[in-house]
Amino acid sequence: MIEVRDLTKSYGQHKAIDRLNFSVNKGEVVGFLGPNGAGKTTTMKIITGFMAPSSGEVNVAGHDVFEDPVEVKKRIGYLPETPPVYGDMTVEEYLRFVANLKGVERARVPSLVARAIEKTSLGDVRRRLIQNLSKGFRQRVGISGALVSDPEILILDEPTVGLDPRQVAEIRALIKELAGHHTILLSTHILPEVQASCSRIIIINRGKIVAEDSLGGITQRMAGAGRVTIKVRRSPPSLAEGLSRLAGVRGVRASDASANGRGHGAIAALHSAFEIETDGGEDAVERIAAHVVGAGAGLVDLRSESADLENVFLQLTSSEEQQNQGVES
Repeated sequence: MIEVRDLTKSYGQHKAIDRLNFSVNKGEVVGFLGPNGAGKTTTMKIITGFMAPSSGEVNVAGHDVFEDPVEVKKRIGYLPETPPVYGDMTVEEYLRFVANLKGVERARVPSLVARAIEKTSLGDVRRRLIQNLSKGFRQRVGISGALVSDPEILILDEPTVGLDPRQVAEIRALIKELAGHHTILLSTHILPEVQASCSRIIIINRGKIVAEDSLGGITQRMAGAGRVTIKVRRSPPSLAEGLSRLAGVRGVRASDASANGRGHGAIAALHSAFEIETDGGEDAVERIAAHVVGAGAGLVDLRSESADLENVFLQLTSSEEQQNQGVES
């Protein structure tokens, strides 16, 4: 349904996205993840025809986005990060307006508007002006606008922003219900949302794809990976380098120091902290502890965690080598 080939967007010397290649098959729900500034929103705007690329190709349902943008927009329901709703319209008026813009047959408009309102639980506010609604309700109006033309493809950029926990659960359930009937590309910062909704994920960092696989595939690929966090009283210049050379250690990153003072008038002692990526083995943890103690760094705290989706995401988007080179799967 969506084919992206060598997609690039540059602003002067800066490349917001750099030769992206991926596809989304019919009926899939694909999570599009990355830290702020990774290029997610830029990619979505290009796929939906709201922004021109510097180079590359995008095909949606067999139509070239740049050669046939009107046909593409008929087939896509797009929810941008900030929904472009019109405050001086009622919810029903706005949804009829969107349906007409999308070229929906006049006879189908009432039923599709009613369906979109039902799916997003907007029945109680359907005749209220959008400008008088809360942020959460305006977000739901935006989602309803993406659904109202019954599009083949839904592209949702942070669909649960501003919603309360109950509304978030409702939107997750809605996405699950739509899976199979619609092809969905979902961008979000909420990792449990991806686990609850998506069959496959694409992780982007600094404009490049660093991982693309099923959720289970990425977990399996990263199986055995772990993270050890240590806090020390003293940090000799050679400590990080020595840790990085230990068997089973994949990377070392210094994190923010924390102050810890005890007793009235005590002078706060600065503790240095390090996050260490490992192969997940207990031997690696033992070597780390022994090395810190042997270096006279004053081990204050050591915590070991196995890799979950959050850890995988952090590893793939913070490793210097992967930031510079990208990782193909």
